[in-house]
Amino acid sequence: MKLEGALFPWRFRLVLGLLGLMVAAISWRIIDLQVVDRDFLKEQGDARSVRHIPIPAHRGLITDRNGEPLAVSTPVTTLWANAKEMQQAKEKWPALAAALGQDPKALAERLEAQANKEFIYLVRGLTPEQGQSVLDLKVPGVYGIEEFRRFYPAGEVTAHMVGFTDIDDRGREGVELAYDEWLAGVAGKRQVIKDRRGRLIKDVQVTKNAKAGKPLALSIDLRLQYLANRELRNAIVENGAKAGSLVIMDVKTGEILAMVNQPTYNPNNRRNLQPAMMRNRAMIDVFEPGSTMKAVSMAAALETGRWKPSDTVEVYPGTLQIGKYTIRDVSKTEGPVLDLTGILINSSNVGMSKIAFDIGGETIYRLAQKIGLGQDTGLGFPGERVGNLPNYRDWRKAETATLSYGYGVSVTAIQLVHAFSALANNGRMAPLTLIKTDKAPQTTQVIPENVAKTMQGMLQQVIEAPRGVYRAQVPAYHVAGKSGTARKTSVGTKGYAENSYRSLFAGFGPMSDPRYAIVVVIDEPSKAGYFGGLVSAPVFSKVMSGTLRLMNITPDNLPPTQQANTAPVIPLKAEGGRG
Repeated sequence: MKLEGALFPWRFRLVLGLLGLMVAAISWRIIDLQVVDRDFLKEQGDARSVRHIPIPAHRGLITDRNGEPLAVSTPVTTLWANAKEMQQAKEKWPALAAALGQDPKALAERLEAQANKEFIYLVRGLTPEQGQSVLDLKVPGVYGIEEFRRFYPAGEVTAHMVGFTDIDDRGREGVELAYDEWLAGVAGKRQVIKDRRGRLIKDVQVTKNAKAGKPLALSIDLRLQYLANRELRNAIVENGAKAGSLVIMDVKTGEILAMVNQPTYNPNNRRNLQPAMMRNRAMIDVFEPGSTMKAVSMAAALETGRWKPSDTVEVYPGTLQIGKYTIRDVSKTEGPVLDLTGILINSSNVGMSKIAFDIGGETIYRLAQKIGLGQDTGLGFPGERVGNLPNYRDWRKAETATLSYGYGVSVTAIQLVHAFSALANNGRMAPLTLIKTDKAPQTTQVIPENVAKTMQGMLQQVIEAPRGVYRAQVPAYHVAGKSGTARKTSVGTKGYAENSYRSLFAGFGPMSDPRYAIVVVIDEPSKAGYFGGLVSAPVFSKVMSGTLRLMNITPDNLPPTQQANTAPVIPLKAEGGRG
């Protein structure tokens, strides 16, 4: 009698077979996950517990040309909260509010309203000590992040040039914005393990080191910046002016040594900041250059060879009729006839217009274009404007005359100082830069050297003549320059505003070897007059005097007993010059 069939029926064998297959499948899956495809489980586990925390990058240091810090990054602590987790410890909210200096009721309402959020900011930019004191309360759901905050040691003095960063340490104005990519650096990453509640279990490793931003040395000299800011601010107050700008430039290197504006602001405290205070007027505000343009027009006349300084022009009776327009000289000139230097000294619109008629408006336009008026400066500064230099197919007398004495054209203070730098540097123009340079720049000859040197002597007489702009004189130094007064256009109309002027002065020195050019712009002076020679010239004198002494420039206008090498002064013939 056989028992195999009774002991091992086919159904029993089928079950055993299925169980064996299941064991084999499970065993294979285990082997597959643990050996063959082990990365899957690791990735799934990491996705639930491993986190990468950013390591903030230290933003690059901004300094002046001598290494004085203008913008530095300081470590701060930002506190954030997991609002879901905080719902479990409401009894600690009052203590937290007290530590944060916030209203307990307002904080509670905020946490209740965002109860489903796992990340909200509590406060940003605390000092490390303040942040740690809050974290020491050990309130569930409150965590800290290390960040950096920008601090500006020079405050309002360099605000318009340096600019500022936002709360996330990104550049928003000035150099901070223009060179943001250079300064920002690259954030790093740190790998940590957290539980499902977001609590830190283990700090594993740094997976990517933070790369600090690169430092940036600006061309400005902080000493000159303080000097310029002080004198400009004093002038604004003394003259009851609306605003003003001042720029100092090294004519040899093209470096901007100082650039200040009023009103200004404190980039370290921007709570009550008004938009008008943020305007870098030296680069953004455009204006008609007025009589300062006569220096350019006169250089254009000399360049043609048709005119020389000893030539004369009849300016009597001080008016010139062009169609329905009347050109007038603001101040009474000395005599009915002036030579070219006398035209500059007396700032004669009539004399300048007659010269312009002879050489043509196109001639003045070409030179103005070559020296940068109405052109991009190449600085790449945010919001910088290029002004307007009109060019006509047919230069009529009205357009030619107004261009010659600075109307119908608009420039910025930075363009005007660049233009005068060409006259100061014997006709050669260096490209402008806000960054310190250690090598000689490539310069371009934009004005013939003999013309530039002749203009230097003529503009020196504009200041040193008996009736010249004596307020611009600098003790112990010979300097040159031209004042200007321009009526402001009326907003919403095509005409000029009543009793609204800009007072200007542009000059350079010392005349033994011109090195520094300065432009002063005072907007709407309202107290002691508005002529450039009255309002802006004294500011030029004080700033140029301080600049030459701070830069250790040897005086070139001392009495013979004190100075061995005195720069000669060309004899003077004419007087006047209000500008």
